[in-house]
Amino acid sequence: MRRSARPDPQRFPYLDAATGAGAGSGVLAGRAPLALAHRGFAPDGGENTMDAIERAVRLGFRYVEIDVRASSDGVVMVFHDEHLDRVTDARGPLVERSAAELGAVSVEGHGGIPTLEAVLLRWPELRLNIDIKTDDAVRPFAELINRLRAHDRVLVASFSDRRRRQVLRLLERPTASSAGMRVNAGVKVAGPLGLAGIVARRAGVQALQVPETYRGIRVVTPRFVAACHAAGLQVHVWTINRREDMDRLLDLGVDGLVSDAGDVLAECLAGRSTPPLD
Repeated sequence: MRRSARPDPQRFPYLDAATGAGAGSGVLAGRAPLALAHRGFAPDGGENTMDAIERAVRLGFRYVEIDVRASSDGVVMVFHDEHLDRVTDARGPLVERSAAELGAVSVEGHGGIPTLEAVLLRWPELRLNIDIKTDDAVRPFAELINRLRAHDRVLVASFSDRRRRQVLRLLERPTASSAGMRVNAGVKVAGPLGLAGIVARRAGVQALQVPETYRGIRVVTPRFVAACHAAGLQVHVWTINRREDMDRLLDLGVDGLVSDAGDVLAECLAGRSTPPLD
């Protein structure tokens, strides 16, 4: 199987699965590509909760994708939606409540909304792919990562490249980052011209995290993957839940899969002869 493109593992160890914390201690450890549990593993609800992350860890995941927003008192909370209505017993915008109030709501019966600090401290070896949803989370997020010296454990993601750049400027050490919408589009266009590497370096990204298709347009193709690898970029695809799609994309050479179906992805990777990254 094709080995993934690898940014400098000393500068961005997050992206080197072979050095992933817990390598050798789980079915997904020390293997290529990266396996990311989307909002933890929550088949019965409770996405982005401590319970969901714990279930992913028990499955052997060493990488978990989460989303963060800021509470009214400036604490970084692990939650996807702007409003609480969809998955909690509360109503209204998350930003209107304090961290203590958010910790007391029920996320589909799986406990309250956790702080990012609690997640980082609970699993000190877990690597987190973090989608920063709001501008007001930028500074408290960067301050938390700097205080805990967690730069090697996180990948900074956002649909907004402006927001992503703001975070990177505040971080005190090099930290892995994936492209937002504009840079993704720029790399897609520049790839056939052999200019993807220039776009990526100017944008300060080491990975592209993309859907397989977007608005009817196929994004992940053999040519796209090859262009990204030639530019030293990893390609992570979301959100892939069917075993046949996982196998097809892995055969194509992608470097990471993000999935809600953590059990399926764990079984898929355990059953493949994917060599360690070395």
